Amino acid sequence: MRIFYALAASIVLGCYVPVALAADASVTISSPQEGAKISPKTEVNVTYEIVLGPNGNHAHLYVDNGEPVILRALKGSHSVGTLAPGKHQICLKEVNKAHTPTGAQACVNVSTE
Repeated sequence: MRIFYALAASIVLGCYVPVALAADASVTISSPQEGAKISPKTEVNVTYEIVLGPNGNHAHLYVDNGEPVILRALKGSHSVGTLAPGKHQICLKEVNKAHTPTGAQACVNVSTE
């Protein structure tokens, strides 16, 4: 009987854990790195990876809370062009079909000199 309960627990946990892990959304910006100092003449490419959560549909890329760029590719890079001198925040947010943020996001602060 103990073997039966152990087997049943293994099956339940084996099925539950992958589903729980798959439901976790994540957003990563690998470049530019936090605190990067960038020349105002250098085109900035944002390299990212997104794992959508159950409500996620795509992502929005923001520079200084400006107009979002819609990203449908879950991994890649996108050019935001050159940045004016000063401090800037680049954010990537998972959003649903209605373009409402779902909570998963990543931001980096950079400066141009």
